[in-house]
Amino acid sequence: MRRRREKFPLDNHERWLISYADFITLLFAFFVVMYAISSVNENKYRIVSESIDAALGKLPLREEPAARAAPVQLSPEVRELIRHKEAQRAEQVQMTGVANNILQVMAPLVREGKVRVTQSRRGVSIEINANVLFAPGRADLGPESAQVLRSVAAVLKDEPFRIEVAGHTDNVPIRNSVFASNWDLSAVRAASVVRVLAENGIQPTRLTAVGREATQPVEPNTTPEGRARNRRVELMILSGEPDPVSEIPIKQP
Repeated sequence: MRRRREKFPLDNHERWLISYADFITLLFAFFVVMYAISSVNENKYRIVSESIDAALGKLPLREEPAARAAPVQLSPEVRELIRHKEAQRAEQVQMTGVANNILQVMAPLVREGKVRVTQSRRGVSIEINANVLFAPGRADLGPESAQVLRSVAAVLKDEPFRIEVAGHTDNVPIRNSVFASNWDLSAVRAASVVRVLAENGIQPTRLTAVGREATQPVEPNTTPEGRARNRRVELMILSGEPDPVSEIPIKQP
């Protein structure tokens, strides 16, 4: 009996072409990626690299050339606001120096609580208790009182700031042969201080005298201590650069 021959599948000798094609495809993709990476803008890559190094503390941050930044056009209003803010900062530094000088020349009275020097956006305030300058119910200055004001004038005479002198009283009415009311007393006391300042080198055009009576107390007038605190003269060294936010333009008719 004839034996049946078994058939075996023939080997495919071209299967290597599939692997080769896959390899070529992967190699092509690899070179495409390498080409894409090599085309990165060198300047941008350098800037990013330096920024990362600077953040890590390795290198100082390199500033971009001004030519690369788009120029910013500021309106005249914005430029004026920037100039004003810079002038305000410079003036505040100058005002602080004035306040420190006043504190030095009036140190004994400051320690006794008879003089208070404060600084605000409006300027520097020098508050002097009335009993340092005046006798009760009087508005004339004695030699010692005038000397206190001469020391203040020596500090302020070369400064450019305007000075407002305001007289304040307590709420106890006064009526004598000299003053008909506390309004008169506070106004004349302010004028007496202004006169001494003007006589000691401060230009009169920088000075203003104001009587405020008992309208602006700093303590309640219910106790003797509070009334004594309210009887005072305040020298306000006015800022020449007021805050523009507080200035409200008025439409003219």
